[in-house]
Amino acid sequence: MRTRPVTAPAAVVLAVLPVLIGLIGLLLPTSAGAATARRFDSWAPAGEATITPGVQMYTDGSQCTANFVYTDRRGRVYVGYAAHCAGLGEATDTSGCATPTLPSGTKVRFAQGGNLASGGTTVGRGRLVYSSWETMQRVGTTDADTCDYNDFALVRLQQRFARSVNPSVPFFGGPTGLSRDGAPAGSQVYSYGQSSLRPTTLLSPKVGLSLGAFGDWSWDVYTLTPGVPGDSGSGLLDADGAAFGTLSTVALAPLPLSNGVGDLASELDFARRHSGIKGLRLVKGTEPFSALPLG
Repeated sequence: MRTRPVTAPAAVVLAVLPVLIGLIGLLLPTSAGAATARRFDSWAPAGEATITPGVQMYTDGSQCTANFVYTDRRGRVYVGYAAHCAGLGEATDTSGCATPTLPSGTKVRFAQGGNLASGGTTVGRGRLVYSSWETMQRVGTTDADTCDYNDFALVRLQQRFARSVNPSVPFFGGPTGLSRDGAPAGSQVYSYGQSSLRPTTLLSPKVGLSLGAFGDWSWDVYTLTPGVPGDSGSGLLDADGAAFGTLSTVALAPLPLSNGVGDLASELDFARRHSGIKGLRLVKGTEPFSALPLG
């Protein structure tokens, strides 16, 4: 059984939190590696930026995590997350073709430090401008695999916050580009989640293994720690630091606490066909990718 990890049942959250706390010592960061080289462009320096992949995003009270930064032909800045972050269904409603969703134009708040007691500090604002769920319902998509796993949305950042952005993934650096091959079974994967359920950001960097493709639109992964409610939408990097996926679901069975990851290349192709955003592209990180070996 798969559920969306934004609003999981309380029993699931209570079961996950002790696991996370018990694993805290396994991901104590030392260094993300040398990061002295960066492109001299309009992005804020990585160490000073307040809006990056992994930043918290709040939509009508629901908290998710940003995956990557995108731009278009006009130079406007977008931040991606999961379409279900604006969904109005239950945690078990996984079909984007049948689940009600908030419309384009919905306000989204970017924040740091959000937790169970507080919504954190606001660092930016934007509006939902593309949702694969809203789009699939509009164009009449019926393929079950597409409906279940095309889970991608874009928030256009208000221009006044654009100078606060850096496209590099915290801790790991990258992305080095967009992967069209995904992550073969057994290969290492990397992610950075910002769930407000986590007691510390020491648990935000995640390292794991791909379990391989799950249909044409998604991948299954195991990471330490697993993606939990609030991590939805966060980006996945392959072994070379290329962006290949977006966190979509958490499995309760048959592989408990594995995560379903949308195939980013497929999601972007769909968005380019239907969003009306001309020249939509993923932005590479300014910081070099630094892998953290397992074991």
